[in-house]
Amino acid sequence: LFLSLQLFGTIVWILVASTRVPLPLLQGWVMFVAVTAWFLSIVFLCVFLFGYANRIAVNWNQADFIFHGATFVFYFGAFLLQAATTSLHHFPRKFNSTTQEKILADHEYNISIAASV
Repeated sequence: LFLSLQLFGTIVWILVASTRVPLPLLQGWVMFVAVTAWFLSIVFLCVFLFGYANRIAVNWNQADFIFHGATFVFYFGAFLLQAATTSLHHFPRKFNSTTQEKILADHEYNISIAASV
């Protein structure tokens, strides 16, 4: 489970980082969640791989449940924010009265959909 969390966290991290950021606050939270969950899952995995779990008197089943529950809540919130950013694709961004541009280009829109999923 940890390896899949690291793999998908890395993919979200790469996909969000490869798009232009129209709403920095929303996508900043998505990046924070992806990077933090990725880092904490590596730390959690190293605790088990190097045998520290046997030396630290903690209920590891409960710690694992809390970690994955919190990660689910944060990733679900990040999904909602990324999907909200993606849904703004068709709205124009006005630079001045004569020029308009979409918030996300078509290629960035596709990447944003992949990051949302």
